[in-house]
Amino acid sequence: MPSRIRWFVLVLVFLATGLNFLDRQVLSMVIIKIQEEFNISDVEYGMVNTSFLISYALMFTIGGRLIDKFGGKLGMALSVGVWSVATSLHGVMTGFGQLLAFRFLLGVGEGGCFPGAAKTVYEWFGKKERALANGIAIGGSAIGAVLAPPLTMLVATHYGWRWGFVLPGMVGLVWVLVWVLIPWRRRTGGGAIGELPQEKAASVPFMTLLKNKEALAFILIRFLLDPVFYFLMFWVPKYLNEERGLSFERIGELFWIPFLALGVSNIAGGWFSDKLVSRNLSVNASRKTVMGLAALITLVAPMIAWVNSVNVAIMLMAILMLAHGFWITNYITAISDVFGKYATSTVVGLSGTAGAVAGMLINPLIGLVIQNYSYTPLWVVAGIMYPFAFLLLVVLIPEIRPVAFGREAHAAAVLEGVRR
Repeated sequence: MPSRIRWFVLVLVFLATGLNFLDRQVLSMVIIKIQEEFNISDVEYGMVNTSFLISYALMFTIGGRLIDKFGGKLGMALSVGVWSVATSLHGVMTGFGQLLAFRFLLGVGEGGCFPGAAKTVYEWFGKKERALANGIAIGGSAIGAVLAPPLTMLVATHYGWRWGFVLPGMVGLVWVLVWVLIPWRRRTGGGAIGELPQEKAASVPFMTLLKNKEALAFILIRFLLDPVFYFLMFWVPKYLNEERGLSFERIGELFWIPFLALGVSNIAGGWFSDKLVSRNLSVNASRKTVMGLAALITLVAPMIAWVNSVNVAIMLMAILMLAHGFWITNYITAISDVFGKYATSTVVGLSGTAGAVAGMLINPLIGLVIQNYSYTPLWVVAGIMYPFAFLLLVVLIPEIRPVAFGREAHAAAVLEGVRR
């Protein structure tokens, strides 16, 4: 029974990350109607987006820290519950001030999703299945990004834009109800599922993590790479319109394809990595093999600016997203391999915060480059950042292996002294 439950838990996490991306994208689909109804300016809309990013960045770390302390079950329940309420509140807003506040609340909830997903996977799956499980867990986000535009447009067209927020918010609250009814189990040291309540790990001091070289390496890598992903999410529709001459309708018909590739690769990248582990390749070699291949594939990015065919450009974007899916699944899995029960969610959270902050800092620079030159330098940078990040990973983390804290670290130090 516990083995069956864990796959059901994983399906629910998949649905949660899907809702996470779907809920945050609804506003971009219906903002034109909201601006017309409430006379909200583009500057105010920018402030609304910033409000979300600020709380989202903060809660990646704060939420991750709390989830490491209280466990994946409570953490995910609170995260999905808060953002589902926030999403539903968008549907009853009456002006700019409320939209600003509800968007901030949305970021508070959504910031804990991916640290919670990583923690849940660690609690239920051993190292031989962990990458695949992480791939499925975060793969829901890509599917949510694929489904958000058509579903939102369908609901808004037939029932009005407010229901575009209320319906997914209600689905999220039903998800929470199902989630809290799950009998939770703990994973034993060997990776099997036991019958006892989830075991709480000792909390690692925050400053200890900030001094840990592996944690700092993971944070730095996410800081460097997340702006590439934000560029793909926020700027590609404008690129297709301004540089490729596509109508907004045609963009809607094509832009889902790269995200579908992302969803497939999230799962495939995890499966491939776990397959290597099951064939007795070390965890270190397995994770780095997949991440190295992903980094190599991203070198196609500059070609996006140089090809004449729009369809070929979309295909290359899909390949780039495919590579990102291979990378991010194994990146998050590597964090859980290193920090385990002690700080998986905290380090995932810190790295997510670093990525969000980098995105906020780099976005104005992206606009400056586009305004004064073109998109070409951005595609070139997108192609070289992953290989650069992979080199940093190899240099800064020579071996992906568990880090001991507290009494375990002391025991390891004593044992090492005895050996010497």
